[in-house]
Amino acid sequence: MAAVRIQRWELAPGEASAVAPLVEFAPVKGGEPAPTRYRAENGINFVTAFGGQLSVLDTLVGWLDPHVVVHTYKEHFGEQTPTDSRRLGYQAMVGAKQIADYVAMKLLGLDVALVQGKILVEELVCEGAPTTKAACTELAIGETIVGFNGVKVETLSDLATQMKGLTAGTRVTLSVLPYEQDEDETADPEDRTIELMSSPDDPSRVIIGIVPADTRTVRVPFDVQISTSGIGGPSAGLAFTLSLLDELTPGNLMGRGRVVATGTINEDGSVGPIGALEQKAVAVKDAGGTLFLVPAGQSETEMKAARAAAGSSVTIVQVGTIKEALVQLGKNGGEGLPALPQ
Repeated sequence: MAAVRIQRWELAPGEASAVAPLVEFAPVKGGEPAPTRYRAENGINFVTAFGGQLSVLDTLVGWLDPHVVVHTYKEHFGEQTPTDSRRLGYQAMVGAKQIADYVAMKLLGLDVALVQGKILVEELVCEGAPTTKAACTELAIGETIVGFNGVKVETLSDLATQMKGLTAGTRVTLSVLPYEQDEDETADPEDRTIELMSSPDDPSRVIIGIVPADTRTVRVPFDVQISTSGIGGPSAGLAFTLSLLDELTPGNLMGRGRVVATGTINEDGSVGPIGALEQKAVAVKDAGGTLFLVPAGQSETEMKAARAAAGSSVTIVQVGTIKEALVQLGKNGGEGLPALPQ
């Protein structure tokens, strides 16, 4: 029973880990030297949830554990394959690091800028899709769009320019690199005929029928490396941003106890919701966390379950922006940042 793997996957409590040991600063060639680093003695932690395939025994144990959710293949992966899920999860983690770099350095008044990346298909829009030649059936998750009606497109802005004036029902030719060829600059793209559609959310807007991955990169005055090998997803964005702010400024930013944070981070500094909050709350409790910063967008039901799972030893506080997170850290005894540019 322990050795036989079956078509069941878990959503289970993971681990709370310190961010600072994963961070390294280095000079950019031709750029500024690496900055002074103020190593945090009590830095921020990020938290994960586990989602591996289960054995027969694991499944039975999972059903008995109130904080473990046992999923079928469809529930766990949706329309993606396991390879797609891993690939896009790692891409989301890369994106989270880039946005964390941008938000932290911009808040500190450093010279940073976001640069658009390739057009990577993260999701397919099937609701309201055409019956034939829809992106939903002609494209695959993980593929990269590199051409539109014979015109090279490298970024979403390039694609939007080519889409101007087109109407739903128009058929276009997309040049696409399958994900196996994505890193091969010499590979020949494949042409696919796609019928454009109206957005399910806004019928006046014409779309291809994809949700692109966030592939933006950040231009920074020095290189930041955050080692997260084997970890996917964007939910550590808030923790990464707070860690960078802590490591780039003197003083104790976190304050008392062990502080853990979860939440995506957007370029405007807003914090987005995440999944598996209950399971992450268990991991925070098990790691001795005392303050758990979570996104303001989590539902009342999720918050109730998380607080019950964490117990009275963990204070869970919702924050909507990076500045709100800093306010809460100040209430926790943190020394705050130096005077920030307005």
